[in-house]
Order: sequence, then C-alpha cells, then structure tokens
Amino acid sequence: MHSLRLYVETRPCLELPAFRSLPPGDTGTTPSDNYLMSTPTPPPGAEGNPRAESLIEYPSQFPIKVMGHKVDGLVHAISVIAKQFDPAFDASTIELRESKGGNYLGVTITITATSREQLDELYRTLSTHPMVKVVL
Repeated sequence: MHSLRLYVETRPCLELPAFRSLPPGDTGTTPSDNYLMSTPTPPPGAEGNPRAESLIEYPSQFPIKVMGHKVDGLVHAISVIAKQFDPAFDASTIELRESKGGNYLGVTITITATSREQLDELYRTLSTHPMVKVVL
C-alpha cells in the first residue's frame, strides 16, 4: 500500500494576551477583542492582486498527478488536455505508475504554470473528464 504525503505550510503563531479573571456573567469580550476571529490581512500591495496572494511563482514547472482506470486512451486524453493549457507541454516527461492491483494508473504530468486561473481551469477540465477519477 502506498502512502500519500501532505505538506502543510506553517506560520508563526500570534501572541495572545495573558488570561485574566472575570466577574461571573462577564464574557470579557469587547468589539476590539474580535481581532481573534478576523481573517488575516494581506501584506501591503497584495490586496486584489492574486499573484501576491499565491505561494506559487509564475511561470514555474508544476507537476499534476491524475489517476484513472487503466484503460486505453487515458494517457493520450490527459496529454491532449495538458497541451491545451500548455502549448509547450512535452509528453515525453509523463510519469506512469500502475496501482498494486493493476486496475488504476497514476499519470504525472508537468506543465509550465503561468497563472492561478490556468491551473484552476486545468484542474477543472481534468476532473470532469470521464476517464479521470482523481486529480492532485
């Protein structure tokens, strides 16, 4: 059985104020305490700029793993879709990995990612293809 590794980005924790004793019935919250539940503010200049909010630098080589039943035409169909989103896609770089039982095929393609929109649309297109079961 193969395991799936997930990598999680860690960020520094916020320093919270020390606990204080409150009289019974007092929740201790004031409008200024709502900062604990607010969403983080983007860095200056990042507001409305998707490139500044992304952890991916564009353009970059971006691997995508696609899994489906091991049937004739799966690799070709994935290659055609990859070529639509990356005209420079090189099919010779495709990596194949068969499942232990031989029923499924993992296909790793590496495309040149140029934008978040391109990646989102590529994932949507691959995910909705009838031969594809999973896209990672």
